[in-house]
Amino acid sequence: EVDLEERLHEVDLRSDLDIPDVPPPTDSTPEILKRALSGLSARWKNWWIRGILSLAMIFGFFLIIYLGSFMLMLLVLSIQVKCYHEIITIGYRVYHSYDLPWFRSLSWYFLLCVNYFFYGETVADYFATFVQRREQLQFLIRYHRFISFALYLTGFCMFVLSLVKKHYRLQFYMFAWTHVTLLITVTQSHLVIQNLFEGMIWFLVPISSVICNDITAYIFGFFFGRTPLIKLSPKKTWEGFIGGFFSTVVFGFIFSYFLAQHQYFVCPVEYNSETNRFVTECEPSELFQMKKYSVPPLLQAVLGWETVNMYPFQMHSFALSTFASLIGPFGGFFASGFKRAFKIKDFADTIPGHGGIMDRFDCQYLMATFVHVYITSFIRGPNPSKLLKQLLILQPEQQLSVYKTLKSHLVEKGILQPSLRG
Repeated sequence: EVDLEERLHEVDLRSDLDIPDVPPPTDSTPEILKRALSGLSARWKNWWIRGILSLAMIFGFFLIIYLGSFMLMLLVLSIQVKCYHEIITIGYRVYHSYDLPWFRSLSWYFLLCVNYFFYGETVADYFATFVQRREQLQFLIRYHRFISFALYLTGFCMFVLSLVKKHYRLQFYMFAWTHVTLLITVTQSHLVIQNLFEGMIWFLVPISSVICNDITAYIFGFFFGRTPLIKLSPKKTWEGFIGGFFSTVVFGFIFSYFLAQHQYFVCPVEYNSETNRFVTECEPSELFQMKKYSVPPLLQAVLGWETVNMYPFQMHSFALSTFASLIGPFGGFFASGFKRAFKIKDFADTIPGHGGIMDRFDCQYLMATFVHVYITSFIRGPNPSKLLKQLLILQPEQQLSVYKTLKSHLVEKGILQPSLRG
């Protein structure tokens, strides 16, 4: 057993040594910032660059929020494509010397196929009325899954035809690389958009909580960090981790209170086929109506309050903030391990002081999955509006059958009188 372990260790070590060095990313910091910060040490220079670029990104994010939900969807799609590009490019750089045929073309082809499938599902679910008015779209929606499978099968056959002797293992490895990257980027970004349709607050609070945790953990770690947190990320400290947790919980609670007051943020995003616009108008659900809660006896002595008024959603913000600050960082640790495996510092040099887009959104994808699972498990109930849209695309005889079944059910429950016609 000892000999076997030693041989396996030697194989792992040899595999790591066989990985060629990836060229380090170039410094993309604007010249004006380089000159302005030239007198500072490298540590403080990086702090200021990260701070200035973080504020710029936050300002741009709020500008896109102001422009509406459609622009947010385009932003999510753009980030997805860029993150996919950064991960695939690492694979291409590492194994470029092998000149694998069709690798890049097939990678982008599979991205188009998977996006076609997921976004087609979204159109079928949320734009049923719009689709019903256009015959050519009805065909695409009706046979959407068959078309998606046919497109994927075409790429699969192209991959098999591209196999080259002596490079089989490497090609299958890169095939798996592409599919895992698709799973991480496309699937998760689809969940982000699904969360957005539930109401912009389900999009903004989780994303902002991750951003807040990232910033506050960095600040606490920068000024007070002494105790290393994890070997994968030597700069992460327990002080930053704990400080980020408490800061994120407080931020999520306050930010949720502000957003819960506005229909624009709490109403589900729906497409109005008459105006060809996304609308966010509704009667806010109970989650976003102020309620009075009794303060636990232990806290009454500290706060001096017996009751407190708050939105029920603020209670859910604790769960979102806790996940963002305790579990979300493990997405970053995972990304750190990936970068160490391929001897790179950052995924790319897109954002000065931050690295690539994937460096900033490694935790967001994990958060998106949690929010989607949380909504489906604890929040979402039957959606009459969505059900009505699906009924409207049925054939008249199918609609009549549903009507008769529903009428019979309501008569049995005593809600309708048996003599009622209609």
